[in-house]
Amino acid sequence: MRKQTYIQQAANWAKAHGFIDIMANADGYPTPGGYGRQQDGLSFIPDVTGKQFEQKSYFEVILKTSPVDELLSKLQLLSQLALLSGGELYLLSPKGHLPFAKSVAIQSRITANWVILA
Repeated sequence: MRKQTYIQQAANWAKAHGFIDIMANADGYPTPGGYGRQQDGLSFIPDVTGKQFEQKSYFEVILKTSPVDELLSKLQLLSQLALLSGGELYLLSPKGHLPFAKSVAIQSRITANWVILA
């Protein structure tokens, strides 16, 4: 499946679990704001964002086809943003991609909640 399909599933999961003001990098949702890095000009857009109890959380779909270096930087940034806003970081991954996703999370030294997508 394409990442867009998983992003749609992630947005649906967030909605089903009580998140509001959901923004997703997918059709039918407003696009979340991006964050740029001055050193190299890279820009990161979260896959899904949502609020629960006025605290902003970030949701990232991890597939083993993602470039590792860029993914590590993005996860570290989203983890810091979630901490600052009092929210949480959720990492969502299909079952076959889970070992890769967990190894990336360990490399990036972040704390996140895991969700397995169907």
